[in-house]
Amino acid sequence: MSEASVKANHSTYNLQSWSKQRGLNPIVVEKAEGIYLWDPSGKRYSDMSSQLVNMNLGHGNRAIIEAIKKQADVYCFIAPSYGSEARGELAKLLISLLPDNFGKIFFTNGGADANENAIKMARMFTGKQKIFSRYRSYHGSTFGAGNLTGEPRRYPLEPGVPGFVKFFDPYIYREKISFASEKEASNYYTAKLREQIIYENPDNVAAIVLETVTGSNGVIIPPVGYLAGVRSVCDEFGIMLICDEVMAGFGRTGKMFAFEHYGVKPDIVVFAKGVTCGYVQLGGVAVSRAIAAHFDDYFLSCGLTYSGHPLACAAGLACVNYYKEHNILDNVNARGKELAAIFSSLKEKHACVGDARCIGLFGAIELVKNKKTREPLTQYGKDPDGVMKKIIGELAARGFMTYSHENMFLVAPPLIISGEQLAEEMRKVDEVLAVVDKQIA
Repeated sequence: MSEASVKANHSTYNLQSWSKQRGLNPIVVEKAEGIYLWDPSGKRYSDMSSQLVNMNLGHGNRAIIEAIKKQADVYCFIAPSYGSEARGELAKLLISLLPDNFGKIFFTNGGADANENAIKMARMFTGKQKIFSRYRSYHGSTFGAGNLTGEPRRYPLEPGVPGFVKFFDPYIYREKISFASEKEASNYYTAKLREQIIYENPDNVAAIVLETVTGSNGVIIPPVGYLAGVRSVCDEFGIMLICDEVMAGFGRTGKMFAFEHYGVKPDIVVFAKGVTCGYVQLGGVAVSRAIAAHFDDYFLSCGLTYSGHPLACAAGLACVNYYKEHNILDNVNARGKELAAIFSSLKEKHACVGDARCIGLFGAIELVKNKKTREPLTQYGKDPDGVMKKIIGELAARGFMTYSHENMFLVAPPLIISGEQLAEEMRKVDEVLAVVDKQIA
């Protein structure tokens, strides 16, 4: 099929997510391998956001592809109530990677329905109703996950579902208060959270849900002591701590799960994306032994036709084993140090870079009009002149593919990227930031 025909079908028959439909001009992908995509003309693009921060192992991974083929030859689908080798083996493997307080996995289709089921389980287990989540979070756009979400993509769901309560991220760069240390900031944020829980009646708060590292909304990295402080508040009031690791999990931050950086054990972990790297869609909810034991005697009112889909679980087994067998975490940590150094240089060099932060290969560059005042390049929830769209277009013209949110764009390449590839791609970022510098001068 011609490139023009593919584009015509896309525009005529598809509703493209998070977009005004008029004037869309998608890049047609003819092939993909490693960190690269090619269009029909042969132009090469680097996938520097790992698509939607899910293609952790890049494109064309033969181990995952062969595992899917092998499972397809056995059977492609069997209902969740039947025993499936791939489903059971993947659940066992995942439990072995989680802290010793974890017991079982409930598989879903992706991250949004994983969050939906996580909050249902927390409510069933605790007998409480209220769920706390943060304003800059994104947990999905289905009704429950959308009510968990704190940013503008929740607006179409409003007035929404009762019982969802929002609190603020520890976003030190944007905070009006000056803190002497990260620990002081953590104490402040967790004290305010504790106060808010008291005002909301802790006897009716089932769970606190947070992206361990806030993802699309700016890669906001928790300050020292913050996660431990939230864990302490949960323990004080008998509240479940749910870590949404959909984006940050499976090596993205240099640990298999991001919460491992902070010495805490959640009660529930939500995952998706990197468990199969998008080769087949899969998500899941990992629950503690205590929660798992509860449902030995109480009815688990959760169910999905495709829970633990065999093709997805086969892909997941191959994918998770690949992380281990090919020392992917070592590469993430090595490349992560290089990315942090590049970010530091870009922040010092460019007038438009207010902040540039990363943990492992999970980074964001925050653009400002003025470094001293920290005025964002675009206002929260608004970009009427399409400023960020133009910047993403400048990057794409150089073959650097990523996406933006608010006044930031992500740098989150596949975890297999080499040092040479990373340096090559970040030179393109340097070029584009120089263009932006001139525009704000």
